[in-house]
Amino acid sequence: QVQLVESGGGLVQAGGSLRLSCAASGRTLRSYAMGWFRQAPGKEREFVAAISWSGGSTYYADSVKGRFTIARDNAKNTVSLQMNSLKSEDTASYYCAADPSYSTYINPPKGYGIHYWGKGTLVTVSS
Repeated sequence: QVQLVESGGGLVQAGGSLRLSCAASGRTLRSYAMGWFRQAPGKEREFVAAISWSGGSTYYADSVKGRFTIARDNAKNTVSLQMNSLKSEDTASYYCAADPSYSTYINPPKGYGIHYWGKGTLVTVSS
């Protein structure tokens, strides 16, 4: 079992930045590809970003490409999401995910079959 706990959410003005973190316990994250998803009120869950177990490959939704950066520190068992140039449409609850397969995040990027999820952290971007 892997327990994932997100932190770093909050209220920020449009154009600002936030850094989300996901801390894992129970197992090392070294064996898992990691990802971030988000869900805004009344909307479907949306893929945001993914990173392979080694950190050598990353994948982003078009809506965040160039603004968000996913990174991982396997020694610390953490994954982060640096969010810059935030927009009001980035407002959502953000969820950390862990799965043994990187392709789970990509084909298709819907989060189907993801093994582990965190409980989420809320990001609110005011315009």
